[in-house]
Amino acid sequence: MTLKTALAALTLTLVPAVGFAMCSGHETQAQSCAEGSVWDAASQSCVKQATS
Repeated sequence: MTLKTALAALTLTLVPAVGFAMCSGHETQAQSCAEGSVWDAASQSCVKQATS
């Protein structure tokens, strides 16, 4: 295997890993609910806001 072929194979192997590493950690997303509702972390959904 020539040096150019080895470098090309290494580059093609590492490019997806680098792309994945740059995009990881973006799971957090701000949740918005309709007017009169609030986000309930326990049920992971919007629930009607209780008024006192």
